[in-house]
Amino acid sequence: MEKKIVHKDVVIIGAGMAGLTAALYCGRMNLDTLVLENGIIGGQIANAVSIENYPGFESVSGGELIATVQSQAEKFGAVIDEFDSIVKVTLKSNPKIVETEEKIYQCDVVIIASGMNRRKLPLPEERKFAGRGVHYCELCDGHMYQDKIIAVMGGGNAAVDAANFLTKYAKKLYLIHRSEFRADEVSQKRLRQNDKVEIMLQTEVKKLNGDKRLQSVDVFDKNSGEMKNILVDGIFVNIGVDPNTQLFKDEINLSASGRIIAGEDCRTNIDGVFAAGDVREKEIRQLTTAASDGTTAALLAEKYLSKLKGEN
Repeated sequence: MEKKIVHKDVVIIGAGMAGLTAALYCGRMNLDTLVLENGIIGGQIANAVSIENYPGFESVSGGELIATVQSQAEKFGAVIDEFDSIVKVTLKSNPKIVETEEKIYQCDVVIIASGMNRRKLPLPEERKFAGRGVHYCELCDGHMYQDKIIAVMGGGNAAVDAANFLTKYAKKLYLIHRSEFRADEVSQKRLRQNDKVEIMLQTEVKKLNGDKRLQSVDVFDKNSGEMKNILVDGIFVNIGVDPNTQLFKDEINLSASGRIIAGEDCRTNIDGVFAAGDVREKEIRQLTTAASDGTTAALLAEKYLSKLKGEN
């Protein structure tokens, strides 16, 4: 059966803070706007237990903040579809084409806000235990480990936020990182004050053990030179991210790191295609800068559409 062809003014790829902010602005400007999201609405920030550096909130969870922005975007008419995965994009054509598993969308503007994907654990046993003790989304899978022993791997804000979130389930939690913390002091302090938590810095995970499910991990203490075996039921991995740009690599100019090259105006090398948020090559990546990118991309998208339609 042939796929249905649907026209939209704007298709936004990704429903993180950048994508949702762009959707909010596009909706307010009466643009027919669709947001496509293959993963969790909100992206990485949806998992944050407490955000204390977003203007207007002394403290707010990532889930709360994202739900508010999503509600605003939908109020102004933006449609968010998180169940129809993108299979192909053609950006240099006019109109541009975004093909999903169910439909073919023709649109005049594409805003790419596809964010980042978490890096996989680089151990040969990862594939064996993926979903059977090795996980990458604490919000999705944390509930499976009620009163279990949990390890979190990583030392940045994402890892520490994940660990703080998972303490609600864990009977014991290990935070394992190969060097020193990079997370902010507030998040570190919250984790250190939890009696369930044991922090293991300068420690590397060397091997995953178990039969059908993960049962333990072998870790190497770089300070003592000792190898230890730790009983764990699950390990949640937060060891960095890679830009989600595979769909666009043949058409969009990418940096050496795989991010989309676009200036502070969010314009890419293709007219009518904008990049917003962490997927854009830039020096500073914060929640506030993602919202700023979404705003910029939407406002300049509207100007581009007006010029395309011959409006003043």
